Amino acid sequence: MNRDPVTIVVVDDASEVRLLVKTRLRMSGLLRVVGEGADGAQAVALAREHQPALMLLDVSMPGMDGLAALPRVLEVSPSTRVVLYSGFEEQGLAGEAQRLGAAAFIEKSSPIDSLSDRLLDVLAPDERPEPAGGQGAPLASGGPHGVPAVDQQVLDDHVERFREVFEEAAIGMATLTLTGRLVRGNRALAALLRRPVTELTGLFYGQFTDGRGEQVTAALEEIRRRPVDIVQLEHGLAGAADDRRVRAILAPVRDSLGRVLYLFLQVQDVTAERAAVEQLRKSEERFRLLVEAVEDYAIFMLDPTGHVVSWNSGAQRSKGYTDEEIIGQHFRVFYPPEAQARRHPEHELELALRDGHYEEEGWRVRKDGSRFWANVLITAVFNEVGEHIGFAKVTRDNSERRRLEQEREHAVQALASTNAELESANARLEQVAQDQAQFLAVTAHELRTPVGVLGGSAETLTRHGGDLTDEERADLLEAMETSSRRLRRLLADLLTASRLQASSLEIHPAPISVSDIVAEAVTTVSRTTSDAEILVETPADLVVYGDRDRLGQAVDNLLANALRHGTPPVRITARRGSGRVEIRVSDHGSGVTAEAQPRLFKRFATGRSSGGSGLGLFIVRELARVHGGEAFYEQGSPQQPSGAFVISLPSGDGPSDPHPGDPPGTG
Repeated sequence: MNRDPVTIVVVDDASEVRLLVKTRLRMSGLLRVVGEGADGAQAVALAREHQPALMLLDVSMPGMDGLAALPRVLEVSPSTRVVLYSGFEEQGLAGEAQRLGAAAFIEKSSPIDSLSDRLLDVLAPDERPEPAGGQGAPLASGGPHGVPAVDQQVLDDHVERFREVFEEAAIGMATLTLTGRLVRGNRALAALLRRPVTELTGLFYGQFTDGRGEQVTAALEEIRRRPVDIVQLEHGLAGAADDRRVRAILAPVRDSLGRVLYLFLQVQDVTAERAAVEQLRKSEERFRLLVEAVEDYAIFMLDPTGHVVSWNSGAQRSKGYTDEEIIGQHFRVFYPPEAQARRHPEHELELALRDGHYEEEGWRVRKDGSRFWANVLITAVFNEVGEHIGFAKVTRDNSERRRLEQEREHAVQALASTNAELESANARLEQVAQDQAQFLAVTAHELRTPVGVLGGSAETLTRHGGDLTDEERADLLEAMETSSRRLRRLLADLLTASRLQASSLEIHPAPISVSDIVAEAVTTVSRTTSDAEILVETPADLVVYGDRDRLGQAVDNLLANALRHGTPPVRITARRGSGRVEIRVSDHGSGVTAEAQPRLFKRFATGRSSGGSGLGLFIVRELARVHGGEAFYEQGSPQQPSGAFVISLPSGDGPSDPHPGDPPGTG
């Protein structure tokens, strides 16, 4: 039996996870970490360099994911046993990993205490190291991740609720690697693609499209090239017997540095919607043909003075006169009294003689006195020697056409109104779906790592603190502090945003010193950012009327935003002007691009280079509005190129409500 620790390489894009795993593997005394990496390309390079006995490989990573890296690792180091390590449920992923050559599949939700044993289980008995005296002692276990049972129940409940939302969604949902391979799909997606859920894992989504995957490949390339929030495409389904059409939305999920970790996919069947559009087009085409087919002509001759000299059956059918009744009468009898009174019939003949012909549409009168809408063409007729001998008159009864056109116009207006309402409803539904996708992606990513690291690190320090080196203990404590801050800020932002959205946020206004609010905010962010450089200029006598905690949260969010996205030092100033108090936060960076400015204060708007919930500036603006103020971004100048974020509030020591006797409301 081997007495030397087994060599292993750890590859995971989350540094906190790598730290926790390395520490626990070292404490086992049976495994020695000889290298660590953050993506699939580094995994291949480390395998080539170290030829390790084991490799613990994350599935979803930027650049090259674990599924893509696995065959390449085995190609450069055939003796290495690769174990896939993923935060996703197995759901067929283990089978795909085994097909690609993995020795095992371990979920990150498995107890950290059992990780060493599960890794060693993939080795042959004679390859496993013999524990030295005092080393490799079993680590005490609690719940999964080693967290206390009560805390584990809370974590399990949260994970279960997230999984229920994912699985029970009415539209297809999935997570994809950056190369477009399905990692996990829900039942709705499986039903749409007509494949069992277990068979979807590891398949390239493009193979389900009717264009050999070119659309999906182009969408993946766009996500890699540009910091887009979503990419939308519409396609048919490959191999489907019917003509189904689906709309697919790809939303990249990014880490705290803005790098894309994996993709969130939504797929919705839009076949009925497309069929309705096509049916409308065909209906309009049939309507056009019907209108063009309605014909009714009256053809007769007039003498040079306008008296009827000939009559055809079409004229009799159209106007109701027999030839005996009408021949010899002036054609003015076909016109309404008002047209006769202004001598319009005679004027038509004058124009026809002058120009060779005259054409118009207007009301005409039948024998029974009823009116019809007619198209009239009068042509001057000359004999072979050029003498004017009369007029040829063609009248087409367009009453039916006019009625149809009016009905069509009304129908088109109604359809346009209906289409506008449908488009508006679709836009709202799409926005809700995108917000839900973004919310699920952001929340899942923001919670997964800090909760796991916090629980694992706390259990490690509690039960094995004496076995840790000073450096390991300090690193774990720092990781716990970082994760705790992330969770507290995310929880506060989510609760505040939810109450603002539901108009249920309570405020307790009172006169507040602006300098006190600023000082507390500076103290708060200084605790979480040790190297923060903040310059403060706030007069001691500035007072606003508002809720101290809510305004403090708004200022705190502005400072945190400047420290995360800007360039130090950060400057915060306050001043009074025109009955308002303005709190201005700026830094020495290059400012916000014109492209990003329109969505600065929208929900879930995140920057390219930093993580976060995307709720900070949204909360700042809504809290300012609750207090009768506003928040906005002020464009930079040559003296201050970075620009500034400004909270503008009513000044004074009392409410700005025009009815001060009323009790303060809620936001």
